[in-house]
Amino acid sequence: MTSQILIQPPAPAVAPEQTIVERLRQNATKTPQQLALVCGAQRLTWAELDARTNRVANVVLEMGVHKGDNVAILSANSIAYAELFLGILRAGACVTPLSSMASPDALHKMLADSDAKAIFVAKQYFDLVEGFVSSLSLQRVAIDFEHPDFADYETALADAPATDPMIPIEMSDAFNLIYSSGTTGTPKGILHNHWMRAAQMERVSPNGYDDNARTLISTPLYSNTTIVAFLPTLFGGSTVYMMPKFDAQEYLKIIQREAITHTMLVPVQYKRIMDVPDFEAFDLSSMRMKFSTSAPLRADVKADVLARFPGKLIEYYGLTEGGGVTVLIADDNPTKLHTVGQLAPGNDIRLIDGSGHEVPQGEVGEICGRGPTMMAGYFGRNDLTAEYIWRDAQGHVYFRSGDMGSFDQDGFLVLSDRKKDMIISGGLNIYANDLELVLLQDADVMDAAVIGVPSEAWGETPLGLVTLRQGATRTVNDILLQANATLGKSQRLSAVEKRESMPRSTIGKILKKELRAPYWEATPT
Repeated sequence: MTSQILIQPPAPAVAPEQTIVERLRQNATKTPQQLALVCGAQRLTWAELDARTNRVANVVLEMGVHKGDNVAILSANSIAYAELFLGILRAGACVTPLSSMASPDALHKMLADSDAKAIFVAKQYFDLVEGFVSSLSLQRVAIDFEHPDFADYETALADAPATDPMIPIEMSDAFNLIYSSGTTGTPKGILHNHWMRAAQMERVSPNGYDDNARTLISTPLYSNTTIVAFLPTLFGGSTVYMMPKFDAQEYLKIIQREAITHTMLVPVQYKRIMDVPDFEAFDLSSMRMKFSTSAPLRADVKADVLARFPGKLIEYYGLTEGGGVTVLIADDNPTKLHTVGQLAPGNDIRLIDGSGHEVPQGEVGEICGRGPTMMAGYFGRNDLTAEYIWRDAQGHVYFRSGDMGSFDQDGFLVLSDRKKDMIISGGLNIYANDLELVLLQDADVMDAAVIGVPSEAWGETPLGLVTLRQGATRTVNDILLQANATLGKSQRLSAVEKRESMPRSTIGKILKKELRAPYWEATPT
């Protein structure tokens, strides 16, 4: 493999001196009897987690995995997943968590692209790899089932020593490889090193992750959204509670039963939680900190969370690749709920036009970010890494986000849309997000997406897709007329269509590519 393009992020105010692997080892010695992991009825203390992490590391090493090799996991959230994640790191290898939303073809491409030396698979997702995995030249381990071509996970652990292999790990060593695409096309592997993850730990104390935190995560561990709550909690010596699958009612029960203090959620989860009919019946007084990321959280949902859900609400805007990060402390900025906050310390964001020039203050441009936490690059793809980079006049590296936005007069970032989701109709730029917000103001609309569809007159034109509340009696034409009465002439929707539900990723993002496909595939070329 060719060497990676060197990405040199700016140094944080306090440079990390300790890897996550080192800190977790220390935590197990310091508080061996404290709970570290909880998932359903399973509970592990720090001492138990440490021993099982050592066993995983030794299993991986006995497979012939060397420092820096990629080791894949395909599983729902579980105790086994968590200890595999940590054990692979302790062996000096790179964790490659695979998306359970990916197609078999995409997973095949991910495993080939990563040159994974081993894969750990849970029964729930075995069918996704069954057709090809036995033909690959890699070690195979079944987490919770039996198969003649797979080693048994618990047997392998029982046979491995519980002693720490003490593999030396440098900040520049690979930490994890996260694939950004899982449905079609060639996936891109986002490579993070130990420096990047250690630099993220600056938020541990300010966010109270080191104060006997009990963090509930309900998004999958292959998602960066989950990892940025999972790792700080463990780094702080606290306890992670995992849900294998999100259910709003069960989520509230866990908060009440376990006195949860911290959580990371994506916007669609907040909406489902706040819509639970007996929400007010749950005792949520233990909650201290609630975080949101992965997509913008609607202002009206933020306001509802602030009014009824105890604890602070903090929204992060950033990318899995890293770069510029903004933070909105919603409780302190009730008039800025339509934004994603201000720059995090040590971060910088520039807004550029299609020619790569910075736009004037207040105008919309593509968001390019730079900060202490930046990926090492796309794995083995210097070409893609180079395309992702924008440089300022001093030659500093910024990452192009593909998101469009503007800064208001107070320095709060207002998102407009994904660049690829922007609709160009009659030569005018239309931001789908603006139209979606208008549709969502309709009392009968529960969910909405706006996409560009082919138009002979305009090239493309905006189409609204909506899911309606139960009991709604108005037609989609009524909704269209109400929306267009609010929208500007150049923004008006060509039509509104009803959908029973929107296709979403596991972390709640609407899959607009799937929504657009039928319209564009039917267009003659």
